[in-house]
Amino acid sequence: MASILAVLEQRDGKQRSVAREVLGAARLLAGASGKVDAVLIGPVSGYAAAVAERARSGSYSAVVLAATAQGRDLGPRIAARLGVPLLADVTALSSDQGIVATRPVYSGKALSRVRVTAASCVISVRPNAFAPADAAEGGSAAALPDPTGPARTVEIKAPTKAALDVAEATIVISGGRGLKEPANFKLLEDLAAALGNAAVGASRAVVDAGWRSHADQVGQTGKTVSPSLYFAVGISGAIQHLAGMRTAKVIVAINKDKDAPIFKVADYGIVGDLFEVVPRLTEEIKKLRGA
Repeated sequence: MASILAVLEQRDGKQRSVAREVLGAARLLAGASGKVDAVLIGPVSGYAAAVAERARSGSYSAVVLAATAQGRDLGPRIAARLGVPLLADVTALSSDQGIVATRPVYSGKALSRVRVTAASCVISVRPNAFAPADAAEGGSAAALPDPTGPARTVEIKAPTKAALDVAEATIVISGGRGLKEPANFKLLEDLAAALGNAAVGASRAVVDAGWRSHADQVGQTGKTVSPSLYFAVGISGAIQHLAGMRTAKVIVAINKDKDAPIFKVADYGIVGDLFEVVPRLTEEIKKLRGA
């Protein structure tokens, strides 16, 4: 019987939405007869020692956490303490004959399937890649105490108006240099508001130009997203950007250049002036939603 430890993130006393996806991935590995235990952690890397100690005492087949900013920092630390392999940014899992993980490689141009031969491993799963699940029966849940060490978190200051994180949104609308100036991101924000539960992202060129914050950046040097629906507006489709979004379920590209590389990965493409297409799209969505 497989036994899996799920590491769940929380902010301000509430579980992050990706926590349920981690539980879903853990339940997938555990199977019908397996057990999933969960630990709830706060926003500090000092939890590596506590999670590793819990994992070691429970003899788990795998430790599963989210491939978020915190998870990318915490996962390697846990794996190093346990002396086990790390499978990072996983998008699919199976456990028919041992753990087999699928993850994008070469900037998302190929998928690698890896079979775990070790007795245990640490796995970080890409947000929005796994079906969410609630706390599993037959397991246990516990909040780990705040770690002691040379550093501790005393306060987290969020923006005055906290925007939806592109890594957690089910719909992401990203803009590139085709928007011409930062003020024109209002077009994407209006579209996001019309769709609901949508976040506005940006290409690296836009972030480097100071138009949007790095927290909005989608791509190899930004955030990796796997939403149900992804809009690439005025984005040509450089490989660095594709690495961060090509696992989206449905990709819609809007660009006036019919030869833009983004159309090669798009499920739907609109060749046209974004300043005409996006407002029209926003109005039609509002009509459909009865706004």
